[in-house]
Order: sequence, then C-alpha cells, then structure tokens
Amino acid sequence: MNSNLSRRNLPRERAVLVGLDLARASSQDQPRTYTASESLDELRELAATSGAEVVHSAIQHLHAPNAATLIGAGKVEELALLREAEEIDVFLFDVDLSPTQQRNLERRLGAKVIDRTQLILDIFASRAQTREGKLQVELAQLDYLLPRLAGHGVEMSRLGGGIGTRGPGETQLETDRRKIARRMRKLEADLESVRRGRGVQRAKRASVPLATAALVGYTNAGKSTLFNTLTQAGVLADSRLFATLDPTVRALTLPSRRKVLLSDTVGFIRNLPVSLVKAFRATLEEAAGAGILVHVVDASSEHAAAHVTHVNEVLKEIDAGDIPQVLVLNKSDLLPDGGKSMERRFAAEPGIEFCLSVSALAGTGLAELLAQLDRMLPYDPLRRVHFHFPHDAAQQVNTVHVAAQVLRREYTQDGCDIEAVAPASVIRLLAPYLTGESAEIRPPVERSPAQ
Repeated sequence: MNSNLSRRNLPRERAVLVGLDLARASSQDQPRTYTASESLDELRELAATSGAEVVHSAIQHLHAPNAATLIGAGKVEELALLREAEEIDVFLFDVDLSPTQQRNLERRLGAKVIDRTQLILDIFASRAQTREGKLQVELAQLDYLLPRLAGHGVEMSRLGGGIGTRGPGETQLETDRRKIARRMRKLEADLESVRRGRGVQRAKRASVPLATAALVGYTNAGKSTLFNTLTQAGVLADSRLFATLDPTVRALTLPSRRKVLLSDTVGFIRNLPVSLVKAFRATLEEAAGAGILVHVVDASSEHAAAHVTHVNEVLKEIDAGDIPQVLVLNKSDLLPDGGKSMERRFAAEPGIEFCLSVSALAGTGLAELLAQLDRMLPYDPLRRVHFHFPHDAAQQVNTVHVAAQVLRREYTQDGCDIEAVAPASVIRLLAPYLTGESAEIRPPVERSPAQ
C-alpha cells in the first residue's frame, strides 16, 4: 500500500516540541543566527509537514546538556506529567539525540521520542516518489537507525505508524546489525549505479552542448514555483517543507533564443543531516555540475541572510561552492520596497555574481533574470544554417529540434531538409549534414518595456 495514502488514514499524532537553550552558546563571541524560540518555530513547521498536531512546546535553559537525557530531571518529570494529562503520542526534540539519550527519554516519558534528524528523514520518506529517491531515503534512515538498535529489546517488536516509522519500516528494525549492514551495502551499490547512470545522462547532454543552470535554495523558498513559471514543468509546488524531493530537468529558452537546461533540486535546511547529504549526493550532483546556480531566497523571511549562509555551507560540502551564483530574492512582492534594499545588502556578498528581486508567483522580475542568465552562461554563437538529413538520421533530426530553433522543415524523397538557427556547438556536432550557413546571429538588444 502506498505509504502516503495509508498515512492519511491515520489520526494525527499529538506532539510536544522540546528545544534546548544553552547559556554557553549564548555567551559566544559570534551571535547565533537563530534563538531557541525561532528554531522551535522551524521545528513546528517540520512537525506540521510530517502530519503531527503540536499541542505544546517547551524550552529547557541549561549551561550544558545532560549526558543521560539531554534535558534536566525536572523537565523530564514535567514532560511525563504533560504526557498523561494531554495524551501525548510523541516528543519532538529540536536537537540530535544520542542513542542513549533517546532510549532513556522514551523509558521515562513513556512515549516516542524523535529528534530533529529523524523527523527530517521521516518527511523525506513521505516525499520520495522515484526509485532513486526511495533508495536514498532508506539508506539515510538505516544509517541513522543502525547505532540505535542495541538496547531496545522488546520495543523493537512494536508495530505502528506515525512519525519515524515510514521508509524501511519496523521490520527493518527487527533485523540484526549484520543484515542491516548488508542491506546498506546493497543500497550503496544501487545508488552508485544511479550515479553512473546520471553521469551517462550528463555525458549525453554534453554531446549536444547545452549550458546548464540549477535552482538551489532553502526549503520553501519558492524554487518549484519559479521553475514552473520559467519552464511550465508542472512539478509540485507546495508551501510545506521539502515539497519537492526528486530532481527535475527541463529546457529553458533564453532571450537570445538559445536553449539551456534548468534543474530543480531538493531544498536545503539548517543542520541538514549528514546522512542525507551523503545519500543524496547523486541527486545533488545535478547542482554540482551546473554552469551557474540560481540561488533562490525567500526575501520575506526574517532569516533570509541565515538561509543564504546555510545553503552555501551545503554547496561547499558537495563541491559546488565555487560555481557562479545569481541570487534571486523571491517573494519580493511581499516587501514594502520590492526587495531593493535587500538587493543592495546582498550585492556585496562574496561569490554573488548578480542579485535581483523577483516574484515567481506574480511573474515580476523574470525577464531580467532570463536576460542575466543569458549574459552569464557561456555564449554559444548562433548561426542560420541549412541541414539535409537522410531518412536514417532520425536521432540527428531530433537533436536539431531539441537544441536549435527550427525555421523550416521539408521532407523529400531522399531525406529531410531543415533550416534552423543553431548554436555553433550543435553545428559542429552535425557538420556532416550541413549544406549551408550564414553569418553569426547576435542576440537581440534588450529593451525595457518603456522603450
């Protein structure tokens, strides 16, 4: 049965959010980008995305975390009483718990205890649609669960649904370490095959050299909405976190009439689990192999600057930190000045080649974005050419339709004559079929709507 369908038939779990505010962290020289309360607000969004009903939240103020339970004994007792009074199903912690801490808390609270990493993994499990996505999520979940097997005893035999049980499922938890390790090796081999397959696809795309751009950004920044607006791809655009998990690649026509490939990638988040970054490396390589990154930011968020920092940290992890970036301040229609002050603020940031404000929903600023991509992506001179293809050159005819602008097509007894405006790289690839070409065609001069 589809896990998403069965999930909707389950009652919503009643959850309590638990945050940790360390006085030691507050006294550091560099200020934190998030307060404990603001971080808990993001956890609330994650909980809602996972289908939980948040009924209460609590923040523990400590000088140092408790080695056994993370939080103090008094707070544990307070939460245990709250569980009995409010019939709480799950406690969601805004930090990563050690296996010992998680087991101790479950015993003392008498309910499920889920940390931030497991919650994110659970959301990814509900979002994965393709075989590749499911493999990546399962590998990340098993990597997380493996050190937590010891000591659970009879608890591992429990059956159930809800947060933390999607993906590999409870039967995986009942297996021993050796079987899980064997499964992980199999998943890693399958994902390596996926990486090789993606490499072959990229090589095929490179044989018809098209410039590539990738959308990256913090989750819920509006990447998929922008992607749909630019390419009419029709991918899922949802206000929930991680609405898009599996990558999508579509052709995009720039003002110069040349075509480039644009990919939509999974959204990043603060403290993205290392296991997820590792498992999704095959997917994230779409961004690492791009000629330019379109870094989409939710300009209406008060944490926009922190989001940019977190995304850049992940880009460095996947060896994409040196790729030129266009910083797109999305949802700028929600700002009083249309995002102009934020443009000036970010324009001076290192690594940002260009910064502009847009609204993917309203469609404003997109013409300027396309023009800037046209200027920044490697230029492939256009020429007006004539090709003649024999009947057995159907693949080459398709190449012309994919990578050039066909002006005229005529079928004859011995093949197909095509007149097109094509990039020089495509002309070189199809040189054996070339029957004539004209001088280079310059991109049209950009004009403002007022001209």
